[in-house]
Amino acid sequence: MTQATGAIGVLLPCDIQPADMIAFAREADACGFDELWVVEDLGHRGGLAQAATVLARTQRIRVGVGLLPAAARNVAFTAMEAATLAQLHPGRIDIAVGHGMPDWMRSAGAWPHSPLTLLREYINALKTLLTGEPADTHGRYVRLDGLRLHPSTVPEQTPDVFAGVRSPKSLAVSGETADGTLLAEPVTPPYVHQALRSINPQRPHRLTAYNIAVVDKNRRTALTTARPALKALGNADWKPHIAPLGFHEDLAELRRTSTGAQAFTQTMPDKWVEQLTLAGTAEHVRTRLDNLFTSGVTSAVLIPTGPDYRASLATLATVL
Repeated sequence: MTQATGAIGVLLPCDIQPADMIAFAREADACGFDELWVVEDLGHRGGLAQAATVLARTQRIRVGVGLLPAAARNVAFTAMEAATLAQLHPGRIDIAVGHGMPDWMRSAGAWPHSPLTLLREYINALKTLLTGEPADTHGRYVRLDGLRLHPSTVPEQTPDVFAGVRSPKSLAVSGETADGTLLAEPVTPPYVHQALRSINPQRPHRLTAYNIAVVDKNRRTALTTARPALKALGNADWKPHIAPLGFHEDLAELRRTSTGAQAFTQTMPDKWVEQLTLAGTAEHVRTRLDNLFTSGVTSAVLIPTGPDYRASLATLATVL
């Protein structure tokens, strides 16, 4: 067993085949993963529907929804859904709210003029509603006139509300309003240290980190398998993650001069891939997880890769 002091979770891939979804979740539960996180990427499956399904078909694993774009749903209806899940599955649900990817949200006609204002208003209102207290707010985006959940709907165990964000100003809002912060991949100890300075939590605050993960007895095979999952890196959205590592400008230049995503990932130096993923032998990945926990991460979520997600899940379980 790993000596890590935090929880180890796994991500349910957004493009997993429907026939494999429940099996993947049940195998993650049986393997001993602490958490299973589902995503709501635009054009894929809804986060709340996935969470409800896997909660009903598993026994003990904690399920996180990461993340729900604040501009996509009225906060009162998000509170109703979250409260229902928390009632039916006490102590097993976390909800992360964020801005959503700007390009995605613009394509859906749902990018607000002030994402920071919306996020702050949304999280404050959502947390109030989930406690059963009346929410009376007349903000720029969130307007509730004494609304409260019916007593029969209020969960005994209130789910934690995370902010899934990356910029310094957004991280500060998370520290001010949320119970935890969800950091998208790649997450390294230098990035954690930088993020925590911006979060500046004044009370207990969970920190969940996503990372692409591959476990293989052969280190080079693991790195080769992880490479394609890095195709999104290199643009400005990921600068906060990579800048603390010292090679963001070189990475951005490689992306600019590459003929496509495959060329971009295939020509990355191994040392970059190794820093940007949790890829290697089980012992190596366990060490990397321990480093994340030492840096302040409370929950490390492994993102499986490769053509067979269930096979990948089985190898990732060897780090538990």
